Amino acid sequence: MPLSERQLAAFSDKHAWQIPFDTTPRHLAGPGDARHVTHGLAAAGWTHTSDPLSPEIVLHSPDHRHTLRFDPQSATWAWWRLRAEPTGTEPGWYAEFGELVPAEIIGHLADALIGPVPVDQTDVLQVLREASWATGEQGTAHSPDGMCRLKPRYLDGHAAPSWRVETREHGHGGYDGPLIWYASFDSHTPSHLVNAFVTALADPTPLQRAMGDRTAHYTAVKSPSPLRPEQIVKAHTDRLKTIRATVRASHRQNSKPSTSPATPTAARPAARR
Repeated sequence: MPLSERQLAAFSDKHAWQIPFDTTPRHLAGPGDARHVTHGLAAAGWTHTSDPLSPEIVLHSPDHRHTLRFDPQSATWAWWRLRAEPTGTEPGWYAEFGELVPAEIIGHLADALIGPVPVDQTDVLQVLREASWATGEQGTAHSPDGMCRLKPRYLDGHAAPSWRVETREHGHGGYDGPLIWYASFDSHTPSHLVNAFVTALADPTPLQRAMGDRTAHYTAVKSPSPLRPEQIVKAHTDRLKTIRATVRASHRQNSKPSTSPATPTAARPAARR
């Protein structure tokens, strides 16, 4: 089911009357509006297959390979689950995200999933170094405030690591504090998707939250945003237009006939009378 005008109007109605506050750092900004994820996938042609009256949302990609589940009643820490089924040439993979992961960050990963795979990819730790995160010898990294950490885990038989991102309270005496949220990617998750998530996570640009919106931690800093509510709504709709244009361009590219020269056919002798 494509994204409807009624659904877009509902997003606009909510945000048009909220005074936005710039909220930093991103890992403490709180969950935000889940439609930053679901609207983007719907604009790319993903279909909603769950019960419309259920709080759970299940979306399937047009090729039926990818599935996203959002379950705000989950009994586990993971509210978002993204799965890719294996194909004849590619393995399946799995990623999940906790309740308090900002939707804008998951949305950035979703945009990378539905877009073309970049030819050149920056190493995930280099992305974090450029954002002033500290990196360690074991492939770990942590945010400037020390509350958000990236950890690789190497499993037997896997050349690539699985990745786990955790945001925690400050610990005491060398112990980690209580978990606030986590995100995990198995070892087969395409590297450009992990990069997309980490790039959005470490971006110093504030996320916009309303006065009463939940943050992930009391130390998150809110300040009046220079953006007006209508600018936030327009940025959302412009992003959806960009996604639709990207998908249309991909369809046109895939539907082009082959330009390879036709194989010459051997001439047949003239039929005898």
